[in-house]
Parts: sequence; structure tokens; C-alpha cells
Amino acid sequence: MNKSLLTNLVAAAILAVGLLLGETPIAAILTMVGLFALSGALTNWLAVFMLFEKVPFLYGSGVVPAHFEEFKKSIHRLMMEEFFTPENVDRFLSAGSMSAANINLEPVIEKVDLDPTFDGLVEVIMVSSFGGMLAMFGGKEALVPLREPFIEHMKKSIIEMTNDDKFIQLLKDEVEQPEMMQDILGKIEQIIEQRLNELTPNIVKDIIQKMIKRHLGWLVIWGGVFGGLIGLISAFVIA
Repeated sequence: MNKSLLTNLVAAAILAVGLLLGETPIAAILTMVGLFALSGALTNWLAVFMLFEKVPFLYGSGVVPAHFEEFKKSIHRLMMEEFFTPENVDRFLSAGSMSAANINLEPVIEKVDLDPTFDGLVEVIMVSSFGGMLAMFGGKEALVPLREPFIEHMKKSIIEMTNDDKFIQLLKDEVEQPEMMQDILGKIEQIIEQRLNELTPNIVKDIIQKMIKRHLGWLVIWGGVFGGLIGLISAFVIA
């Protein structure tokens, strides 16, 4: 059961028992304990509720949805100023993350369409001095059987080249250029902004509720406990 609801029910039950017992010393004590416990638990529950929900005529309620834009800006500032700084990105690149062991371009290369490359090669051959001689042996059609072997060999050669340490170093040097660094950071910032723009006030409210509502429930419990203790002391003082 919800901690807040349970605390309020227990406090209300103590108050009800005190009222039902009539004009007796124990009834007066239970009434004061129940009344103060219920007031403490209810006010703390209302405070937690007002964090996430707008209550009519209560200024300051619904603070999380009301400051939705500030919440997004804070996340954006945190990501760009604490995590994706030029220094952190440069440290990542300099830590050896860009190496043949960590960069595998083979899946990308396998998906590249090299048919236009072969077609371009055929056109170059046909307009060269070999074009006329090749025409006697079937022209372009004579080169068709070479398409698959050519593409397979090209992909293998490109994969071997991209796995070479010299290529990785050249790529690393290029990425570390100041203008390239700014381009990388710009793309990261664009992705973060795009994701943040997909958030709505309700999504933000749910995120925060899931993170802290379980812990804020203890505020209600302790509000009831301390309220009950104050009521107990008050009952003895009044008596």
C-alpha cells in the first residue's frame, strides 16, 4: 500500500478511536495524537502533491510542470557543459579509443553499393584507346562477368586499408582538427536538443515522480510521527 495513504489512514483511525471513546483521559490523548498526526501527514502529503500537480488557488503548486522549460535547459546545459565538452571529447580521442581494434568499418563497407564504381570504370575503358578493341569482343557486355569479382576485391581492399594503423591515425588527426571538433559537438548538441524537444511536461513529471516520489513518501510518514508526538505532548501539557 502507498506509504502516504497508510500514514493518513492510521492517523485518521487514531483520531476516530479517540473521538469514539468519549470523555476519558485516554480518549483525549488519542484525539490529540490522531489530530496532530493527521494534520502533519496531510500537510506533508499536500506539499509532495503540489510539487507535481497544480492546485487551484494555491500559489506555487505544480512547480515541476510549471518549470518544464527550465528543466530541459538544465539537462541540456549539464550534458554540454559537463559531459560533452571539447576537453572530454579530445580526451576520449586521445585515450586510444580510435584504433584498429576499436574501429570496425567492415559492416559499413559491406553495405556500400560499388556498382556505380564498376560502371564508371567501364565507361573510362570504353572511351579510352581500348574501347575500340573491346568493341570487337562484345563491348561493355564482355566486362559484365567482371562485376562481382571487382566489387568483392574492392571491398576487401578498402577493409584492409581502413584497418591499417596509418589510416586510423590520419582519421584521428582529421577528427581532432578544431573545426571538426566543433562539427562533432554541434551534431551532439543537435541530437540532445532533438531528444529534449520530444519531452512533454507530463513526461518530465513522470520521470521526476519515479525518481523521488518513493523517497518523498517518508516525508508524509515522519510528518505523521512528529505530528503525533507533538499531539501527545500537547495532551499532557493541556491536562
